[in-house]
Amino acid sequence: MSVELRAPQDMLVEIAGRFKARRLTMNLTQEGVAARSGVSWSSLKRFERTGLIALDSLLRVALVLDCLSDFDKLASGNSSIGLAKSLDDILSESKTRKKGRMK
Repeated sequence: MSVELRAPQDMLVEIAGRFKARRLTMNLTQEGVAARSGVSWSSLKRFERTGLIALDSLLRVALVLDCLSDFDKLASGNSSIGLAKSLDDILSESKTRKKGRMK
């Protein structure tokens, strides 16, 4: 198993690039995706350039690009997604938190 560390900004740009590639594969314009998703064209343009977008807008764009189901895997705690775990994570796996500790 390999561990790859990436900065959040790198991930933003990479995800935005995947969305742009998917849009182009589907032969859609930015304006077309914006109109179908209800996300403003300027927000979509900024997302493809910088990776910055509101989560609800990202989900609406994902719906239009037919990849909304990919978000089901995020933060699911499922070990099958290939995340490296520390020994503490493995030992505490049987416990499921019901409440947060910090306000």
